[in-house]
Amino acid sequence: MMPLFALVLCVPAFTCLAMAMERHQEALFGARLPAVLSRVLRGAGWCSLLVALWLAVSGKGWALGLVWYGGCTSLAAGIVYGLLIVYAQQTSAR
Repeated sequence: MMPLFALVLCVPAFTCLAMAMERHQEALFGARLPAVLSRVLRGAGWCSLLVALWLAVSGKGWALGLVWYGGCTSLAAGIVYGLLIVYAQQTSAR
């Protein structure tokens, strides 16, 4: 059960990391966020990824947990990237 929580935690982690980037801030909000908020988002994203790593390793052990974590991060990054692409296409169509 804990490795599934790792997967669920990776998506918001990568969302925070994406929102910390100026390029995505301008695309989504039309302006850059304050530097303090960007640092908070970046810190929250990295902390969430560390917690997800801990959940995966504690649930499946070091050998399989690291493999599971790698898959979770790849899938989560793909989901967030795909959603950013869809959003960009939706806004450019208007």
